[in-house]
Amino acid sequence: MKNEYRRFRKKILLRAFAVFILASAVWYGVFSLAAQSVLGTLVTEAAVQLLVYVRGMTYKEAEELFKSMVVNNKQCIGLLGCIVSVGTLFVIAVSRMTAYLSDISSALDQVEHAPEAPVVLPEELLSLTGQLEELKGELLRREKEAAVSEQKKNELVAYLAHDLRTPLTSVVAYLTMLENQPDMDPSERAKYTHITLEKALRLEELINEFFDITKFNLQDFVLEKQEMDLSIFLEQIADENYGMLQKKGMTCAVDAQEGLMIEGDPDKLARVFENLLRNAAAYGSENTQILIQARGGHGRTTIVFTNEGPQIPQKKLEMIFERFYRADDSRSSKTGGSGLGLAIAKQVVELHGGTITAASDQKNTRFIVTFPPVGQEKRILR
Repeated sequence: MKNEYRRFRKKILLRAFAVFILASAVWYGVFSLAAQSVLGTLVTEAAVQLLVYVRGMTYKEAEELFKSMVVNNKQCIGLLGCIVSVGTLFVIAVSRMTAYLSDISSALDQVEHAPEAPVVLPEELLSLTGQLEELKGELLRREKEAAVSEQKKNELVAYLAHDLRTPLTSVVAYLTMLENQPDMDPSERAKYTHITLEKALRLEELINEFFDITKFNLQDFVLEKQEMDLSIFLEQIADENYGMLQKKGMTCAVDAQEGLMIEGDPDKLARVFENLLRNAAAYGSENTQILIQARGGHGRTTIVFTNEGPQIPQKKLEMIFERFYRADDSRSSKTGGSGLGLAIAKQVVELHGGTITAASDQKNTRFIVTFPPVGQEKRILR
């Protein structure tokens, strides 16, 4: 690309040099050789006749006056002729340069308002044509991604709004029944109270998902770091989600290197690991174990969440960290979240300067989180 711009610059310099040579030739031809040619004689004759007519002089007096004026002002006339010739040719050359700018402006306008049409520029701007084509492709890709994301968000808002009715209706129905039957058997009352609580908790989850959707594009994640013992931290995450795992008969084992210390934001990382654990529980098989492993080495810290369950196709793995995307196409009330959990996890991990990837085979699905050496992480991601 640099070579192409170098050739373009060389071409412009050659044109400028050609303008100078041509202007010099014009000056020499018109103002030097013309004086000894028929043109020079005609010019002299016309000037003399004009003096005779305007000044009322004799032909001889007018001829002598003209010759003296030419001789005495020869340098000024030469300079004026040079300025006129060079100026004229300079305007012609500059007009071509401004035409390049006009072509570029038209191409940029086309990229903005008619991206489907091919970019056409002069051959000298071939490299710029390629750059504009790449820019156009990137804009189209981002526009398409934004449209798809907006569509997914709208669908999920509609889904969540619909799903809110089910637990809310159940909560109202069971509470009404409990209120209207004060003499209900204690065991029955406990049973319906428990069901009402579960429905209320599900309602809370759906409302939190609404908040996630509305806040995802509005908030800036700012880290408040401190030194953390990762092994203890992961044990706490597993213990806090024991009840959630028990619903599917699942267990969680933590195999973390003892005394593994990292610097991070505990609240943000807790959300990352909770999202990964909940995702593993949602899509893992019942009565299986989720394994959390953490190791340090080579200046990096790696955490792996492994669950047993159906294989996730590669195409879905490539999209699993996109906002509003769910690997489970069925809108199950048990697994159909807002599709923001993994997207938020990815953003928080990258905010710490790390990476998060997913892999899946016929038996296991793994999410791998890797953090860089301390001091290389990013501070703010906007």
